[in-house]
Amino acid sequence: MLYLLALLIGVIAGLRAMTAPAAVSWAASLGLLNLEGTWLAFLGYRFTPWLLTALAIGELVTDQLPTTPSRKVPVAFATRILSGALCGAAIGVAGGALLGGAIAGALGSVVGTLGGAAIRARLAAAFGKDRPAALLEDAVAILGAALIVGAVP
Repeated sequence: MLYLLALLIGVIAGLRAMTAPAAVSWAASLGLLNLEGTWLAFLGYRFTPWLLTALAIGELVTDQLPTTPSRKVPVAFATRILSGALCGAAIGVAGGALLGGAIAGALGSVVGTLGGAAIRARLAAAFGKDRPAALLEDAVAILGAALIVGAVP
């Protein structure tokens, strides 16, 4: 179950690179995810969730801009993989599987990046414009992240 949750938070990172770390950070800050004594403890520090939430909101806004590059360009893709690995590792810590969680999160981010781009393109074509598809993707990422971190044992 832990590896599935790590994989799924990676998928969220593939959809929105900063939404997943913001959700994980809030879970750590609120005591839902114990990261104390690990190198990931910084995610639960007092100001970290606020900073990551601000970055996530910024990402949600910039994603709506027509000049925003594709999530599949190397820098954006790599960022999503690192985000997924970080979040997967944080979830993996709960079961003593930091490395396994990181790998599952990284793999999930590849699925989320490529699958999210394909699904969004189809939705945008069906809607006749991109904005509704983008907003739907935002909602899936936010709700999904909340459900995933809430399910961590």
